[in-house]
Amino acid sequence: MSRRFSFAEYVVLAEDAAVKLEFLNGQVWAMAGGSPEHAAVAGNVVALLNVRLAGKKCRVFTSDLRVRIKATGLGTYPDVSVVCGKLEIDPDDPTQQTVTNPCVLVEVLSPSTEDYDRGDKLAHYQQIPSLQEIVFVAQGRQQIEVVRREADGSWSRHVSGEGESAELSSLGAELPVAKVYENPLAD
Repeated sequence: MSRRFSFAEYVVLAEDAAVKLEFLNGQVWAMAGGSPEHAAVAGNVVALLNVRLAGKKCRVFTSDLRVRIKATGLGTYPDVSVVCGKLEIDPDDPTQQTVTNPCVLVEVLSPSTEDYDRGDKLAHYQQIPSLQEIVFVAQGRQQIEVVRREADGSWSRHVSGEGESAELSSLGAELPVAKVYENPLAD
């Protein structure tokens, strides 16, 4: 039987790990690394959101920010996170570096993680009370899917492709699809 970790023990492990680690139900595992294209596309999303949210009380974070879903216990590192207002820090994190209140999360899909991101991870994300939108950015084709929490608590899907913009209504912002994929591997 493998050892079970507390969330605080996981945080200490994650701080010293050479790779990013996820946590759920006492289990810790390594997250898949991203390709150069994955990193470039995520970087474009961060840059675009920083420009579009200038002057608003929202902050954009890279995949270095750990997010914990209190309802399910998952600790993970989304590719991009947006928090509006005050950061809520997980009291179980001895380093005080885990946030529990993102309003938008972005995952750049890769072949090795797409099923997990769209399945189990999406189900975890939907348990975050503050979360309004989950954005899936495809690799290999220009497509952005926004999964949005509606006023009645249900979730809707909105897909944008080449020549379109993905609307992030919770932020009052748009992500032009062409800009997200602009020069992903420029020299």
